[in-house]
Amino acid sequence: MTTPAPPTDLDARLERLLGGPALAPLRLRLRRHFERRGDGDMGSTLQLTQLSAAEHEALALLTGRPAPYSRSARIDVARLDASLLSAGIASSLREALERLDGPIANRAALLAAAQAAWSAATDMPGDDARLQAWLQTPAASTLLKRLARQDAAAAQSLLERADTVLRRLPAAGIARAQLAAQTLGNAHALDAGQPIASIVLAAWRHAEGAASPQPEPTELDVAEETDSARLADERTRDIWSRAGVLVNELARPALVLNLPVFDPAAALWTLGEPAYLSLRQLLRAPPRWRVQGTLVFVCENPNLLAIAADRLSAHCAPLVCTDGMPAAAQRAVLTQLARAGAQLRYHGDFDWPGVQIANHVIRSWQAQPWRFAASDYEVATQNAPHTRRDLPASRVEATWDATLAPAMHRHGLAIAEEAVADPLIEDLRQM
Repeated sequence: MTTPAPPTDLDARLERLLGGPALAPLRLRLRRHFERRGDGDMGSTLQLTQLSAAEHEALALLTGRPAPYSRSARIDVARLDASLLSAGIASSLREALERLDGPIANRAALLAAAQAAWSAATDMPGDDARLQAWLQTPAASTLLKRLARQDAAAAQSLLERADTVLRRLPAAGIARAQLAAQTLGNAHALDAGQPIASIVLAAWRHAEGAASPQPEPTELDVAEETDSARLADERTRDIWSRAGVLVNELARPALVLNLPVFDPAAALWTLGEPAYLSLRQLLRAPPRWRVQGTLVFVCENPNLLAIAADRLSAHCAPLVCTDGMPAAAQRAVLTQLARAGAQLRYHGDFDWPGVQIANHVIRSWQAQPWRFAASDYEVATQNAPHTRRDLPASRVEATWDATLAPAMHRHGLAIAEEAVADPLIEDLRQM
């Protein structure tokens, strides 16, 4: 074993003046002063407060100016450097601190280097324009640093791989696992919660918002939705579907009745019978909807569509069911119909979640309300089979009728869509 060399007289003097555990807090405060300043900036003064008696005495000995004990002291760093140099103890206070406790990091330089590394990571030429636009937002930096764990090199790698994925979008009904395997070599690289998936979805949503600015869809926070994890998963699936990527493509298909297409022989449903359209069908082989200028009715509850099929069969007007808040398949079919020129009319439950869903549908697809005004609610209350107030006190304003929420609040009655089926069925009757 090698025996450590004994300290020199110079080191012993320095140790007596400023070393030891008792003065470690003071040395740490002095080191932080230099950490905050560049290597070439040795001047300035330093104000120290809440000094112990030992710390005050050490500073007095270092400066060579004994003074009565005080809990604060103002240190002229340049003068202290000169005192240490004159005494032959150290060339400066910084050197003395480094000899006692090791090198002092230049935090200013480290911060500048880190900022330069992040700038280089996020300023790569030739990136997907949607990714570049998202990177200019304040939220991008926060998310990227979290996903990359503050590592600029890792962030650059994530962005390069996200760019590879985005260049494939929009797709035409490709499975998410297949997209991940083909672009990233890992079928699970775009699974929920994966860093690259988070970046791709954020960039895609930002691009959508820039193309069609609108308020955040707070209507998705429906009161009856209690499983936040499932709701988040549905939102993610919706974003992927708008990019033409299939996630759980057979889950919660869209329920429709009598939707017209240009080639009825190719339709996967029978006229007059309810049909389910999966997200897979809607994205991989979207029907050619013959709905330009056509009224297409939209209801909230599958029971109403079943009633319409029973009573009207093939004579029912085109009808789509959202089955509550529209999920990916429902959103896909409504988007396709709206783009094909359909005139959408919406009806739902007269309760607060129903109003929330209606706000979302009317805003997202420029639908018009269908017997869903305050006057319709007033008529419904007169025929309602119950009189017990069952609406909670909190209320949701209807964007299409400012008088609806006050009327519902006043009566306090929730009225299901099925309870007003008769007039709705008459509207759907086609001869």
